[in-house]
Order: sequence, then structure tokens, then C-alpha cells
Amino acid sequence: MRDSHTRTIRRRMAAALAAGLLCAAGLATPALAAPGTAPADDTPVLADGLALTPPMGFNNWNSTHCRAEFDEAMVKGIADLFVAKGLKDAGYQYVNLDDCWALPERDADGKLVPDPARFPHGIKAVADYVHAKGLKFGIYTSAGTKTCNSAGFPGALGHEYSDARQFADWGVDYLKYDNCNNQGVDARQRYETMRDALKATGRPIVYSICEWGQNRPWEWAADVGHLWRTTGDISDNWGSMLQILKSNLPLAPYAGPGHWNDPDMLEVGNGGMTDTEYRSHFSMWSIMAAPLLIGADLRTASQETFDILGNREVIAVDQDPLGKQGKVVSSGGGRWVVGKEMADGSRAVALFNESDSAQRIATTASAVGLPDAAGYTLRDLWQHRTTHTAGTIAATVPAHGTVLLRVAADRRWAAYPPAVELGLDGDPFLQAATPVTLTGTVTDLGRTAARRVSVSLTGPEGWTVRPVSATTAPALAPGRSLSAKWRVTAPAGTPTGTYGLTLRASYRSPSGTPVTSTVPLTVTVVVPPPSGTSYLSDRPWLSATNGWGPVERDTSNGEQAAGDGNPITVGGTAYTKGLGVHAPSDLSFYIGESCERVTAEVGVDDEKGTAGTVAFEIWADGTRAAATGVLTNAMPAQSLTADITGAQVVRLVVTDGGDGVDSDHADWAEARLTC
Repeated sequence: MRDSHTRTIRRRMAAALAAGLLCAAGLATPALAAPGTAPADDTPVLADGLALTPPMGFNNWNSTHCRAEFDEAMVKGIADLFVAKGLKDAGYQYVNLDDCWALPERDADGKLVPDPARFPHGIKAVADYVHAKGLKFGIYTSAGTKTCNSAGFPGALGHEYSDARQFADWGVDYLKYDNCNNQGVDARQRYETMRDALKATGRPIVYSICEWGQNRPWEWAADVGHLWRTTGDISDNWGSMLQILKSNLPLAPYAGPGHWNDPDMLEVGNGGMTDTEYRSHFSMWSIMAAPLLIGADLRTASQETFDILGNREVIAVDQDPLGKQGKVVSSGGGRWVVGKEMADGSRAVALFNESDSAQRIATTASAVGLPDAAGYTLRDLWQHRTTHTAGTIAATVPAHGTVLLRVAADRRWAAYPPAVELGLDGDPFLQAATPVTLTGTVTDLGRTAARRVSVSLTGPEGWTVRPVSATTAPALAPGRSLSAKWRVTAPAGTPTGTYGLTLRASYRSPSGTPVTSTVPLTVTVVVPPPSGTSYLSDRPWLSATNGWGPVERDTSNGEQAAGDGNPITVGGTAYTKGLGVHAPSDLSFYIGESCERVTAEVGVDDEKGTAGTVAFEIWADGTRAAATGVLTNAMPAQSLTADITGAQVVRLVVTDGGDGVDSDHADWAEARLTC
């Protein structure tokens, strides 16, 4: 039977449709199918009116873990910054504690005891401070006998009603309920018991189920909690963020007002990714209608971090009252288009590039579910600029970047300048002191002409970037392009690595409005591989992403700091050379069409005992040239050989074997390149 909250949501949607605010056309069928059976329209949800949009706030874990800097002063400082930096006004509400706030033992009455060193004035005093700022307060425990920290803080299993009462008395507004030390008790039973205990307190408390997606909570938890984790823990690196994103995207049918898929907290500002990657992280979490819980210590955050977290146009995508999670419109070759239906009938559209080089990503207004129209407005949510298009939605997206747009069928489209698409063609790899030719293109995507068009390319200081063709045009008719060529030379002695170029187009709309559009791009200075056979662990890589910790040369992966691994050992055999990684992992090497073969002995490192399952792949440009099946720790090393003849880039990829990434220490032992 539908509850009152579900009926309310249905009435609101019906009223919006009747008023013409919602487009009746749905999104295109997603490229990724949601696991299991999609929920029915009358899926029961909690009828308490909480979390009608995804919760926004802060949690300390990603920046502090259980270290000493997690204390009362930090929590109060975050609340102060929410107000001072405008984050409260942008929609962030919850200031949440994670593990390690309590003493390891309950008191004689079985009550939880706050750590007097961390919280000398107690939890209620901190909650009162947060509430006085007009914010809300959250806390953490586990649906087990102990929490997840090795110190063994008390969990709530068997103490649900007492702990819930204590939380309510302290003024808690949000509970994160973890999954450690659960004693094998059925997950649904454990989480339903705490739901009932929270309800019995009479206090409205947002309930965050953190069972890591192990029991597919999206299929049963809509009337248990307000949000549920869909994956294991995120870490502050590109590989981890990407894996979690791909796991959460197919679950769009299960999310909605009061019941959200939770791909874990934000890492924005913690230092393990670039600002481009953090903008992608924030963009994709927003288009997935994910909870936005800041994981950085804002007391030391950069202005760029505040600019990302405080982008109200992106936040509006996440907080849209219709409550739709974005769906995959298309994907392939690292190019993703994700569309999200919005309450006003527009679509949020993310053009996301997971690859290591800039790519053109394109779709259409029709493909993302918009009706036929004479023109469409495109609002770039990071550039804060509006243009119009005849229907094509396209951009050259930097490596690991995202262009986030809000697209609408708009009768006023002609009031805005035409959108232009910028692209750069040519070899992205160059050798120092050796010129290459690059071609930049500007294309008018609108229904009106772009006038007085000019295009320029700039590079790093000391580089030579010389035009060798015309770079201006008096006008570009709709659909027409201007192409210009440059000779680009890196100075002799330029170290290997990636360097930035900027392609810029300037033009005027028919009314004379000046417009400038820029795309940051990259080229890579490389050294050709040596002739003969060499170890890949001795070669520089173009890029490396890794599930935990850095990729290690000639040792296993230690998961934390560089150099903390052990001798590579697979099936009892030790190897002196190789690459130690942790799934999911992706390493790329430049080979310049001059090599024939990659060979390696691959397997799960012995250091994790019986744990770990992985699969290995070797890619030659965009083709998978060799692969193993799923390998376990019980197996000896397997020989893997790939023909890479004619390829410019070779990639070594490790996936998780389909069962998550826990303990997935993988070795490319004796990995050799023959050229």
C-alpha cells in the first residue's frame, strides 16, 4: 500500500505535468542496465518527509580518519566555515561525526561515553553549537558489536533502542550506521531494528545505511533508510572514484525523494586528484542525485575547493525536487553522456571523459529526452554562460574532465549567442625539439551565424606555437567550421610529461555580443622506447590510476605511501622485477608504433593470504590484445603475452574479478616490452 509521502510525490509530479513543467518524453534507454528488477512505481518509502532531496553536509572521515585532529574544535570550526564561506546558504546542512568519537567501553548503565579528550564538553554541547548556527548534527555507529576501527569502539547491535534514545537526547539529526562486526546477523533485520528504534524516539533523524552494497539494499531499503551505500569505501584517487561511479550509475531506477543511492562521501579538496578530476567528481555525484557530504578539512581548504563545493548551479542539479538520478544516455571509448530529468522540464547533461586524453563527446537534445524545438538553450554550469544550439550538444572534454550543461527547449533561444564547439586534431605525443602540426577547429552549433571569428593556440612558456594558416573568418554560418594549423615545438631538454595547451575562440553574436570560448588541452613529451627487450618497471608511464596507494616499481602494492610494498611474490615464487598494483588499476605506456610484444607473469600477490581475485588485460590503443580469466590467490602466476604491433600506447589494466576490490593486490611480474 502506498504511504502518504509516496502519494504526495505522485501528486506533485502530476501537478507539474499538468502545468507543462515536466517533459513527457523520457531519457534514452541507458547503456548500462540496472541490476536486478527495477522497482515498481509504488515502492514503499519512509513517510517522515525527511531527505526529500539528497542530504548535504560534512563528514570528517575522509580527511582525518581516527587521527587526533578529529575533535570538538574541528567540528565547531567546520560549522563556523559553513556559515562564513556561504556553504550553509548553498544548501549544506549536516555536520557529521564519524568513527572514534566514543570511548571503547560503555558505562555501567550500558550507555555510550564520548571520548573526553576529543569532546571535553560532551556530544550534546557540540550538537547545541551546531544547531545554534542553524545547521544540523550527525553521528556514527555500526550495526555490529563494534565499529569498524581496530580500537574496538562499541557498536549498536543489541543496544539499538538505548543508543537511539541517547542520540535523540543529544540532538542528533543524522545517523550513519555502518556494517562492521555484524556477527552474521541478517542485514535487513539489523537495519530495520535501528529504523524502528529511531522512530520510537520521536525525533526526526535522517538514517544512512552503510552496508557497502553487500546485500543490494537498493532492492529492499527504501522503507528502511533514507539513503544506502552502494559500494565499498571511496579513496582519494581517480581509479577509486571512477570505479564507484560506474557501480552507482546503473542504479538510477532505485533513487528518489526520501530514498537515495549513496556512492560514498566526497573527496574534493583532499589532494589526491587534480582540480579537473574533482570537478568531475562533484559533477557526476550531482547528476546522480547523490548525497553531497564534504570530506575535506575545510579549515585548510584552498579557494578552488570552496569554488567547486560552492557551485550553486551544480548543486541545483543534485537538489532538484523531482528527485531523478541521472541515467546513462551513451557510453563507449571512455566517453560518457549522462542525462538527468529536471523538475522544470530541462535536462542536466554531463559529458564525462574518463580517458587520459581529450575527446570529443556529443549527443543531441532528442537523445537526452527533450522535445523537438526551433532551438535550445545551453547553460554551462562551470563556465556560467548561456548559449543556444540547433540540437547538437557537443564539446571537446579534457582528460578526466566533465562538461556539465543544463539544456532546455526555450522559445527565447535567439536571445543568446550561438554555441561553438572547439576541437584540436593531431598527434598528442611529441619529442623535445621536434615540431608537430596541430589543427584547431571552431564549429558553429547554433541557428545563427558566429561573426568576426578568431582562434588561437597557446602553450607553456618557452614553447614555440606558430600559426601556419589563417586563424580568422568574417563569419561562420550555422554548421560551418573554421580550421587553423599551428606548428608546436617543445624546447630541447623538456622533461617527459604532460603539458597544457589552451585553444581559444573569440566571436560575436548577430547582435554584437562578444563571446570567448576556451578548452584546456594537453600534449605529452615522450621518449621513444629502446630497441630490444626492456622492463616496463624501468620505463616512464604516461598515466597510472590505482585502487589503493600508488603503483609500485619492483615491489608489491602496499596500499598507502610510495615504497611501502614487499618483494613481488606470486604462488610462492619471488620476482625481482615487475609492477605492483591494486585493482582497479590502469597504466599506460608510450610505444610509438615501434614495439611488437608485451609479456608478463601475472597473479595475486601472496601478501594477502587467501584473499583477492583479479583479472588482467593488455590493451593496444583501443583494442584488448590479451586477457586472463579471474585469478585468485590460490593460483600460480599465469603467463600473459600480447601482440601490440602498430600501437602507439599500451595499457596494463587490472579489474576486480567481479567481487569488489578488497585485498586485490595484483602483480605484473617480469613485465617486459619488446621493440
